[in-house]
Amino acid sequence: MNRILIRQSELDKTGRVVLCGRRANHILHTLKAVPGQPLRMGVISGPKGEGIVHKVTDDTVVMDCILDSGVPPPPAIDLLLALPRPKVMKRLWSPLAMMGLDQLVLTNAAKVERNYFDTHWLQPESYGPLMVLGLEQSGDTCLPRVSIRRRLKPFMEDELDTMFPKSRRLCAHPAEGGLHGPPALKYGERVLLAVGPEGGWTDFELNLLQEHGFELASIGGRTLRTDVACISVLAVINHLLGPK
Repeated sequence: MNRILIRQSELDKTGRVVLCGRRANHILHTLKAVPGQPLRMGVISGPKGEGIVHKVTDDTVVMDCILDSGVPPPPAIDLLLALPRPKVMKRLWSPLAMMGLDQLVLTNAAKVERNYFDTHWLQPESYGPLMVLGLEQSGDTCLPRVSIRRRLKPFMEDELDTMFPKSRRLCAHPAEGGLHGPPALKYGERVLLAVGPEGGWTDFELNLLQEHGFELASIGGRTLRTDVACISVLAVINHLLGPK
C-alpha cells in the first residue's frame, strides 16, 4: 500500500479521518506509524495529499489530512475490452487500475461466451475494492470509470465518437515479425486501446474496428492471454506516452 486512500465521506469538517480494519492494520503493523508521522494519502477520485497521524489505538488510526488544491488529471488511456472469462476478469481489475485507465468499456465479441456477462465480478461491489487495491499500490487516486456494452457494433456506431471523440484508436492484434503499428505516440495524446477475446477478433470485428478509426498495432507474433496482453500493451503505451 503506497498511498492510503479514503472516500470523501470519511473526512469530517476539520479534515480528520478515523481508520480501522485493513488500512489501520497496515498503518499500525506494516508501516508501524506513530503520532506525528506523515503518510501519503488521497481521496478516491479526488486530490492527493498527506495525512499526519494524530492518534493510534490497538485497532484504529486517527489522521489529520492535508489535501492538494486540485484533483490529478485522469490517465491518458482508455480501454475497450472484449469480456474475458470471469476468473480472468477477476484477476484483471486490480492491475488495470494499477496501470492507469480513465475509462474501461467491457463489450461482447463473437468469441465471448454469453454467460460471462452473468458473473458477479461485473458488479461494482465486487470489483470496486479490487480496483482500490490497485490504486493503493500505484499511488494514484483516479478510479477508472467502468461501463458495459453487450453489443459491439451498436456501441461502435452510436456511442464511440461521443465517448472518445479525440482519442488515438489502437487495436491490439498479434502479428508475425515483432513490433509494428502506427507512428510513435506523442506526449499528451489520448489513446483508446481495443483488446479482443482470447480467441481473437474475427475478421468482421477487425474490419469494424478499422472502419471506426482503429489502427492495428502489435508487440509481436505471440498470442497472449487477455490478462497478459492488457498489461503488456498498456505498459508499452504508457512508456510511449511519456510521463503523466
